[in-house]
Amino acid sequence: MLSKQLTQNPYQVIHVCNFAELRQDISSSAKGLFSTKEFNAGEIICNFTASVVLENPTYLTIQKGIKEHIIISPEFIQYTNHSCNPNVLFNTETMQLECLKHISIGDEMCFFYPATEWCMAQPFDCMCNDAQCLHTIQGAKFLSKKILSKYTLTPFIQSMLQQHHL
Repeated sequence: MLSKQLTQNPYQVIHVCNFAELRQDISSSAKGLFSTKEFNAGEIICNFTASVVLENPTYLTIQKGIKEHIIISPEFIQYTNHSCNPNVLFNTETMQLECLKHISIGDEMCFFYPATEWCMAQPFDCMCNDAQCLHTIQGAKFLSKKILSKYTLTPFIQSMLQQHHL
C-alpha cells in the first residue's frame, strides 16, 4: 500500500479516468491507483476484461483458473497495489472491480493479492503497515484457512481451498 508514501511525497498524476487517477511518486517511481469518487461496500467500481490470457503467472497477471492468468484491461487498473487490509476485489468471475469497504476521495485502491492468486510468480515482503499485516505474500496456498477466512476471495481461490483442505 503506497497511500502514506504517495500522499506525503510529491507525486505526478499519470492517468485520470472517471473514478480514479494513477499517481506516481516522483522520488521512488512507485505507482498507485487513487479514487476520485466515493464508493460504498458492494458497489461496482468498474468492469475489466482480459487483454491477454497466459498459462503461467507473471507479476502483472491475475489468476482466473489453474492455467488461466489474465492481464487486465483497462491497463491502468493493474496498478492497484496489495494491502493486507484491502478495499477492493478483482472479481474474476464477474470481471468487475468491487468495493469491499467505504472508499473516500483520495484513498488508494488496494486489493489482497492472495484473494486471486494461488501461488504467485513473484512473492514479496509486504510493507502495507497494517496492524494485521501478513508480512510475506506468496499466494493463498501458503496461508491458513483461518487467515483466509478474514478476506473476500474469488470463487477460484475458494475452490482451490476446498480441493486442498487447507
